[in-house]
Amino acid sequence: LGVWKYRQILASPDHAAHPYLDIAHRAALLYSFALLLVAVFVQLSAFSSLVNLLAAAAMALFFFASVANYSIQARLARTDNVFREPPPGTSAYMIALIVAEIGGWLVLLAGFLQGQVL
Repeated sequence: LGVWKYRQILASPDHAAHPYLDIAHRAALLYSFALLLVAVFVQLSAFSSLVNLLAAAAMALFFFASVANYSIQARLARTDNVFREPPPGTSAYMIALIVAEIGGWLVLLAGFLQGQVL
């Protein structure tokens, strides 16, 4: 993503990449560090491996799906804001993302608290 972004910056008259490519690049960097934190919480959780796997996998899946979607939007270059004219299923996807990311984090946090604090 960084190379693609750099190439767009060089080729663009205003020296800027497509907004969704910029978002994809930044999100990938942020999500990579978030997953390192998730891994630590999985390691320190008192919950079963299956519970930890499901919680972490839900978050990782939506992290990946978000970056992939941003990349697709950048490649298609149809919009700079997909929520302006959202495709069908956008609301359902966003609700699932919210549940997976917040729910997964709360599960791992509870497992950490149970294993390390309580």
